[in-house]
Amino acid sequence: MISYYRKNMIGQAWIGTHVLLIQCNLHSNLVTDVHKSLHAPIEPIQKNCAETLSQHISIGYKLVYTTYIPPDQIQYFLIL
Repeated sequence: MISYYRKNMIGQAWIGTHVLLIQCNLHSNLVTDVHKSLHAPIEPIQKNCAETLSQHISIGYKLVYTTYIPPDQIQYFLIL
């Protein structure tokens, strides 16, 4: 049996939750802003919002929440 504490070994990558916020224009599908937690792994940000979301979901991020920001922005909250 492997101990729970074994996965917290020195030299292992960060264990925890990473946060990624992606803001997009609702009409043009363009990324307008990106915010991330300090050590969050990210893919290169594309101009196209759908492509940026697709790339981050493919590396394990989960879409948790979507927020409408008037007048024409939408913000995606992703965690890893």
